[in-house]
Amino acid sequence: MEKIRVIIADDSDFVRDGMKIILDVDDGFEVIGCASNGKEACDIAEKDPPDVFLMDIQMPVMDGIEATKFITEHQLGKVLILTTFDEDELVQAALRNGAKGYLIKNHTPEHLKQMIRSVYFGTGVIEESILEDLAKSTPTVPEGFAAEEFTARELEIIKAIADGLSNEEIAERYYLSKGTVKNYITSILSKAGLSHRTALAVYYLTGKKPE
Repeated sequence: MEKIRVIIADDSDFVRDGMKIILDVDDGFEVIGCASNGKEACDIAEKDPPDVFLMDIQMPVMDGIEATKFITEHQLGKVLILTTFDEDELVQAALRNGAKGYLIKNHTPEHLKQMIRSVYFGTGVIEESILEDLAKSTPTVPEGFAAEEFTARELEIIKAIADGLSNEEIAERYYLSKGTVKNYITSILSKAGLSHRTALAVYYLTGKKPE
């Protein structure tokens, strides 16, 4: 199996060095560059594009939000935001700009590596607590979400997914069987052109479909 090639962007030497050590000792990863700001990360990637960026938010010169937009527009790789900031505005801005994941810096090395793998293989990852906060702070469907494509029941289930409910919890809330909920979700994902429920939650909460 080929190594997942990673660029680490963080203005903290300690964080950069720590993440590099974590990934370097695993044969499944190769750190091809480290950057202290978003511009450095973009400059490195333009010469040698990685598979995944580990991107901090607040950095000098160019922050992680702006860098993510540049990376997405120029198709330089997939971005996994790894930061200490969980404000709704930052999360939504990062996702709108194309980030494939948003995590807080409190995970074990193994969990971090698993999240990088998930992003690499096309699965979006978002901190559960962040999803819950986004759901609470999103009173109306955002512009860009095509609510007219779904039935009233489907919209209820989509919102429940965005609220972080499991299939079993959705079934209990709406007095449905788990099989019926699963069928609804399969149909919803097909209509939306999405492959998994995290992407659906992001689409509902931000109005933008993850690529």
